[in-house]
Amino acid sequence: MMTLEELSDLEEIKRVKYTYLRCLDQKDWVGLGEILCEDATAAYSGGKYSFGSKAEILEFLDRSMSRESFHSSHRVHHPEITLNGDSAQATWALEDIVVDDEWKFMLMGAAFYEDTYERRDGRWLMLRTTYKRSFEVMFPTASLPGFALTASWWGTNGQSTLPAG
Repeated sequence: MMTLEELSDLEEIKRVKYTYLRCLDQKDWVGLGEILCEDATAAYSGGKYSFGSKAEILEFLDRSMSRESFHSSHRVHHPEITLNGDSAQATWALEDIVVDDEWKFMLMGAAFYEDTYERRDGRWLMLRTTYKRSFEVMFPTASLPGFALTASWWGTNGQSTLPAG
């Protein structure tokens, strides 16, 4: 049976991952940096995009995702977390959607994240994150009849442009 401290650790680790994803989707690179270890590493898309420091990770994400036309939604579930003192390993199922209104595409996919976390100065932080795709599909938005982006956190301040009732 798990102790209350272990259950608390699990919840803190979940919060770190959820914060990571929220910061990705809100393009909050400062907030994201606050939950990464200075020596964090990342290997996205089966290692195709790999980075050896927090600064490299944040620079890549900023360069790749900061355009106003880039919209993403990342959701993880089914966490499998193993605690080992001040270290933890986790596997997460990922589902994501990307819509880029400038480059006119929509991407959907699924993957499994494999993460490592460490408790440093009493706080759980992400030390390593990797994912390998189960699948990924991409569509030109022109191939989706009736496709219209009707709300955007950045372009419309999150408000729908559809008329009310």
